[in-house]
Amino acid sequence: MTTATPIRPEGPASDRPDDSPSDRVTGTLGRAITAGLRAALEADPKVVLMGLDIGKLGGVFRITDGLQKDFGEHRVLDMPLAESGMVGTAFGLALRGYRPVVEIQFDGFVYPAFDQIVSQVAKIRYRTAGLVGAPMVIRIPYGGGIGAVEHHSESPEAYFAHTAGLRVVAPSTPHDAYWMIQQAVTSDDPVIFFEPKRRYWDKGAWSPAAPDLPLDRARIMRMGTDATVVTYGSTVGTAVLAAEVAEQEGRSLEVVDLRSLSPLDMDTVCRSVRRTGRLVVAHEDTGFLGIASEIAAQVSRDCFYSLEAPVERVTGFHVPYPAARLERHHLPDVDRILAGVDAVLR
Repeated sequence: MTTATPIRPEGPASDRPDDSPSDRVTGTLGRAITAGLRAALEADPKVVLMGLDIGKLGGVFRITDGLQKDFGEHRVLDMPLAESGMVGTAFGLALRGYRPVVEIQFDGFVYPAFDQIVSQVAKIRYRTAGLVGAPMVIRIPYGGGIGAVEHHSESPEAYFAHTAGLRVVAPSTPHDAYWMIQQAVTSDDPVIFFEPKRRYWDKGAWSPAAPDLPLDRARIMRMGTDATVVTYGSTVGTAVLAAEVAEQEGRSLEVVDLRSLSPLDMDTVCRSVRRTGRLVVAHEDTGFLGIASEIAAQVSRDCFYSLEAPVERVTGFHVPYPAARLERHHLPDVDRILAGVDAVLR
C-alpha cells in the first residue's frame, strides 16, 4: 500500500496549527483517533465510550487501547454483541445529557442498528421541534483494502448521508482524525464517523493546539489547474498520489478532500471546479446513487457554464463487495483515477 506524502492543512495562517516540532505529534491515523478520544474523555466527564471488545481488548483495531484502564469501566464500556442494543442504549444516554461514542466493530455490522439510527436518533430533534437532541457519535471503520471476509469491507456512507438529521464525516489524515473526532463528540447533532480502516496505519502529524477547519468544511489537499479530483476518506491518499503521477506527465490536478459527506461543502467544490473547468469524483462505494452522483448533479447545475467536459465518476462497481483476491480490481486506484482524468481532458 502506497502512502501519500502528508499535506499541510489548508486555512488562513491564523487558523493553522503551530508547525513547530515541539507542538506537533507524529503517529498513525489510528493513534490520532485514540488521542482524540482521550482528549474528549478528559475534557468532559459526560463522554462515554461503548462497543464490542473496546475495553480490555482495546477494540479489534486497538483504537481504544488503554482507555478503559485510564478512565475506568464506567466510562469505557464493553457491550454485548447487539449493535441495535448498543445504539439504543447510547441514544437513551444522550437524551439524559451524556455524550456517548459507540464503536461498530466493522462497517457491515451496522445494519442491525440501522432502524435505531434512522428512525430514532436522526428524527428526535425534528420530532421535538428542536427541544431535544441526540449528541452522540457512531464510529464505523469502513471500506476495503485489508483482505477481509464478507461484511468487513462495506461502504455504507450513502445510506446515512441520505438521512436528514445526521452528520456524516470521514477523515483521511491523522491531523483531521485527531480533531474531527473531538468536534464530532462536542457536536449537538448525531454524527456518523466513518474511519477508513486501510488508512489506520498511515502516518502523519497533528497539532494539539487548535483545529484549523470546522467539522463540515472541505479541504483542498493539493492545488491544481487542469482538473479537480473530489474524494474523501480512504481514497484521498490515492487521489493525491494520482496527482503526483499526473504532474510528472505535465498535468496539474487539484485534489479536494470532502471530509464531511452530510452536509456537503459544495462551495469549496464549486470554487475549485470553476477554476479548473473539469471534475472527477472518486470513492470506494458503488457509483449507482452514491455520493459522487449527488456531487455530479449539483456541479452540473451550479457550474454549468464553467464545465469544459461532463463530470466523470470513478467508484466501486455496482456489485456486492468482492472476495479479498478480487478487491484490488474493485477499489479505485491511481490508474482508474488517471483514466477518469483522461476522459475529462479529452
